[in-house]
Amino acid sequence: MTRTLFTPYALNSTITLNNRILMAPLTRSMADDDLVPTQAMAQYYGRRAEAGLIISEGVIIRPDGQGYPNTPGIFSQAQIEGWKNVTAAVHNNGGKIFAQLWHTGRVAHPYFYQNGNADAAVLAPSAIALEGTVPRMRELTYITPKAANAIDIAGLVADYAQAAENAIAAGFDGIEIHGANGYLIDQFLHHDTNKRSDEYGATPENMVRFPLAVLDAIINKIGNDRTGLRISPAAYFNVAGDHKDRAVFDHLLPELEKRNLAYLHIGIFDDSVEYDYLGGSASSYVRANYGKTLVGVGSYNAQTASSAINADKFDLIAIGRPFIANPDYVAKVQKNEALVEYSDEMLLSLV
Repeated sequence: MTRTLFTPYALNSTITLNNRILMAPLTRSMADDDLVPTQAMAQYYGRRAEAGLIISEGVIIRPDGQGYPNTPGIFSQAQIEGWKNVTAAVHNNGGKIFAQLWHTGRVAHPYFYQNGNADAAVLAPSAIALEGTVPRMRELTYITPKAANAIDIAGLVADYAQAAENAIAAGFDGIEIHGANGYLIDQFLHHDTNKRSDEYGATPENMVRFPLAVLDAIINKIGNDRTGLRISPAAYFNVAGDHKDRAVFDHLLPELEKRNLAYLHIGIFDDSVEYDYLGGSASSYVRANYGKTLVGVGSYNAQTASSAINADKFDLIAIGRPFIANPDYVAKVQKNEALVEYSDEMLLSLV
């Protein structure tokens, strides 16, 4: 039974969702060369507006946040105008959409933004390179980043806040801060990527300082009712886990709860995986330490997600690849119709 998925859910007094199914953020690399959303993207998101909430693909907050080709930005007026077409398409079809604000940190590459500046830097908590090459552009090897200084950090906080303001101007109903999956904010939260000894490293209190500064600056701009956050307490992508990470998230979660966010969203590929330093799955750890609205994700289908919600494991479910294969995912699940199976070649077009 999936009936639970189709009950409305109030995030707060500002935003009520028509159902508990969220479209997860899915990188599609379909913006134009100026990182402006295209009409094809507007059609793509508009067709999926039956989701209770769409979380957009990651949206770059400023040029040096880019780590993949043709990922859309929200730092230029042209980009804001492009997103207006997307949000209008979703709203015209009765849906709601949040922008996922993204800076990739050490996963960025100057190829995308150096514009002839040989000194263009990659910013991260510490000068520790990610091994490997850029997906879809294997000729680009990751470089050793610059450890962000106090001026860099202040600039990043301000640019996250400006990006949130730009998102609201573009018609988004709110934003989700991408604090997961080994990107910039997540890099501050894990010992593998944060080797700092100043006020932004070494202790849980210090390691959460930058993420909370970003969060507070955004809340100050657009309100906590329009602000969500995605986190990855289980290091599983672009970063290695460390048992000491548990203490960082033990400190972070109560701080997040105080801020009355629209929701907290787990970043994980497969939520059935258990982590010894978390005492179980990522979602079970967060649920035990965070009492407000929680979004589950990671290899759930409609049936298992509905069962998990009924068992109070989380409140909402974010569905990823099935939404790529099935623009009408919500209607199909509600009618108990067969779903088209996802395949990787579907990533080559926006339908």
